[in-house]
Amino acid sequence: MRQFELVLAMMAAFAPSGLTQQAGPYKVLKTARVGGEGSWDYIYADVAGRRLYIPRRGTPATPDVQTRLSIFNLDTLEPAGEIAGVGGQGAAVDPKSGHGFTSSKPISMFDTKTMALIKTIDAGAAQPDGIYFDPFNERVYVFSHPTKDATVIDAKDGTVLGTIDLGGVPEQGVGDGKGTLYVVMQDAQGSVAVVDVKTMKVTAHYPFGDKGRCNGLALDTKNHVLFAACATSGNPPAQPPQPMMVILSAEDGKIFDSLPLAGASDGAVFNPSTMEVFSTHGNGTLTVVKEKGPASFEVEQNLETMNGARTITFDAKTNHIFTMSQERGPAPAPPPGGGRPPQGTPVPGTFTILMIGK
Repeated sequence: MRQFELVLAMMAAFAPSGLTQQAGPYKVLKTARVGGEGSWDYIYADVAGRRLYIPRRGTPATPDVQTRLSIFNLDTLEPAGEIAGVGGQGAAVDPKSGHGFTSSKPISMFDTKTMALIKTIDAGAAQPDGIYFDPFNERVYVFSHPTKDATVIDAKDGTVLGTIDLGGVPEQGVGDGKGTLYVVMQDAQGSVAVVDVKTMKVTAHYPFGDKGRCNGLALDTKNHVLFAACATSGNPPAQPPQPMMVILSAEDGKIFDSLPLAGASDGAVFNPSTMEVFSTHGNGTLTVVKEKGPASFEVEQNLETMNGARTITFDAKTNHIFTMSQERGPAPAPPPGGGRPPQGTPVPGTFTILMIGK
């Protein structure tokens, strides 16, 4: 998500009129102020193993902050352990083999039971970012922005099986469980790449027209509907850019609808038991879109969460949504002449996990 950080920072201050708060069934059920310093990106729920994984990263500017994979109990949010030296952007777990992976450089493979590093995997020229485990063939897909591809790994033994040229800057991926993987592109002109996982080839691209900077992707496998959460819509110089949820057919890319989001998304998930898709945003909001029928959709709710809570994961056992953020001090004045809006200094010890549900 590195290329998207500027857009997220811009959108964090932007909450569309009438969208910031909207009554609905969802609320923040629990917050766990777990603390710990260091940057983060994705959050991952291992539903079978009942664990929540959050990679934390140190930087040269913070030598006292150690890179590690923080692990929490998915039900209580209590700390369950850490794996030192294993960081990266995100994590994914194969419940069958008990192997976990992080999208780090090099890629890390760990044992979920012993919480120990098994080995590291050379990512070549890739810069690992997003990550997805597909139970269809027990493979892990690690997405890279600069090389515009996915590294494919056998989850059973950590063997690199090859790379897939995705034809764009990849973000979130989701599989249909039958051999097709969909990956949303973060480019200015958004699209979804359709991948045949058996041949490891892209078979189609579904373009979004004037919708772009898309980070979130969710799938209704029953009705073959994709939900792409995009940060911008409309042609420049239209400002501010309106975030939109593009809803399209997974079979042929036909766009059914586009609905407004309450902020710039950094992730989306679909709950098949409630027929709802959820999108989290850097400005501290969550949008819930209801699928009323195979081609009928509406914004059901916009919920305030926590400023900076931009990534998301889903627990299919409890129907709970998880996101996380930390408190920051006042933001400094914007630089003269424009440029990236600055963020306030993180408040130590305020890193917080949010559990959302009905």
